[in-house]
Amino acid sequence: MTRLMTTLAATLALALPATAAELGDDGLHKAPWMVETFKDLREDLDEANAEGRRLMVIVEQRGCIYCTRMHEEVFPDPDIATMLGEDYYVVQINMFGDVEVTDFDGEALSEKEAVRKWRLNFTPTMMFFPEDVPDGVDAESAAAATVPGAFGIETTRNMLTWVLEKGYDGDEPFQAYHARKLGGG
Repeated sequence: MTRLMTTLAATLALALPATAAELGDDGLHKAPWMVETFKDLREDLDEANAEGRRLMVIVEQRGCIYCTRMHEEVFPDPDIATMLGEDYYVVQINMFGDVEVTDFDGEALSEKEAVRKWRLNFTPTMMFFPEDVPDGVDAESAAAATVPGAFGIETTRNMLTWVLEKGYDGDEPFQAYHARKLGGG
């Protein structure tokens, strides 16, 4: 009977979708695909590249209803959770936090100062970076794509895929790519 219960529990765990992230002591969602770093973006980029992953910075804030929506409805989608865990190196920034961040240009400042420098006004905001960032360039200028706000599963999946495919280097902007994917083409 114990073996049957264990097998049943394991089967149910595999059949259920990934669960939403829990809140950390800072009031931000903590997902298993997030990487805890020293928030030195150049080091984070080097680590992401060494692991064959793409660097993504996600900016969130305590009490953000749109962040909660993403963590409860979108990020747990099995395809998205897998992409975030396997293909992305995700670093979380607190929009109003005091933890030191070192920007690509070498400037060290608090999270809230970095967010202000990058002119970000919404949470969540996802910033995606290319594998190579030139010296002297800040994160705002270096980002291959910046996505402010909460979106649905299909838009998020297509954005993650478009970045992995380096669509930002091509002639098809994300909106056209997304429309084509939604249309089955």
